[in-house]
Amino acid sequence: MSTNYQNYIPVKAIPFVQFLIDEHSFELKIVNQRQTKHGDFRKLPNGRFQITVNNNLNKYQFLLTLVHEIAHHVTHQKFGRVQPHGKEWKTVFQHLMLPFLTPEIYPKEMLPYLANYLKNPKASTDSDTNLSLVLRNNEAENGKVFVFEIPFSSLFIYKNQVYKKGKLRRTRFECLQLQTNKTYLFNKNAEVILYNQTN
Repeated sequence: MSTNYQNYIPVKAIPFVQFLIDEHSFELKIVNQRQTKHGDFRKLPNGRFQITVNNNLNKYQFLLTLVHEIAHHVTHQKFGRVQPHGKEWKTVFQHLMLPFLTPEIYPKEMLPYLANYLKNPKASTDSDTNLSLVLRNNEAENGKVFVFEIPFSSLFIYKNQVYKKGKLRRTRFECLQLQTNKTYLFNKNAEVILYNQTN
């Protein structure tokens, strides 16, 4: 099944992506948002390969996620079973992303952040706070705010739980879950809902 992915990525990226799809034959499915991941790659019981990408991503996030997952597929074809985000995958991912690193595809303000991330790509782009924010145009989803934007000691809701924002620990904020009194670490760019005393 070839989902109409063209609507989800920058126009100038379409020929490169189509080449990768033809070259590495896999099924691409665009799926509803998942909380824990933007995309995934798997081998189906029939022996074919499938890549899924969330439909709520903007075109820059979508393209990066798609190439990330294609890199898993290519790594699997070339090296068999290796560390999911090990050196083989990193090299393949860097190589596959090269044609996309142009101002015709990614706005030039995003390119330095992408180049920096690709020096040593991580399992999730969200772990690179600066890149994650620039990919989202520094805007949280409607009705939400980023944790780093709210004042110290503010209350906020995340996955139906109320938290109190605490101090910054290197790259993440310590936040207290009020119901359990446990402390959790939040990425600066976690999207949350401000808790309103009338809730």
